[in-house]
Amino acid sequence: MNTVSNKWLNEVKWDEQGLVPAIAQDAKTGDVLMFAWMNREALEKTAKLGEAVYWSRSRRKLWHKGEESGHTQKVLEIRADCDGDVVLLKIEQTGGIACHTGRRSCFFSKLEEGGWIDVEPVLKDPKDIYPKKP
Repeated sequence: MNTVSNKWLNEVKWDEQGLVPAIAQDAKTGDVLMFAWMNREALEKTAKLGEAVYWSRSRRKLWHKGEESGHTQKVLEIRADCDGDVVLLKIEQTGGIACHTGRRSCFFSKLEEGGWIDVEPVLKDPKDIYPKKP
């Protein structure tokens, strides 16, 4: 992805913490795979690398998707919504797993009859994705 100037970053409407919501969508199927947050540096790195980089609010640091799991996201397009306050990444998901639970999508729970049920299978056990470090 060619980013001649960073002027486009100034057009994003960042929230009071300097973040913007980011949706990762499978470029082929249109399925929403995950939601995360980006700060200015994460969005800029994503555009430069062509791979998704997010801001981890819990760890308070940049998070290159797949840095531990190997399940990187190749970014084919970056879009903004009509208000400029949400970013959409059209991606190719490496390994077919976007969720840390080992599922294809983070949106695997469905509300049915007053309760949440899992409607997508675990493709790989998270223990095999994130082995404990000695």
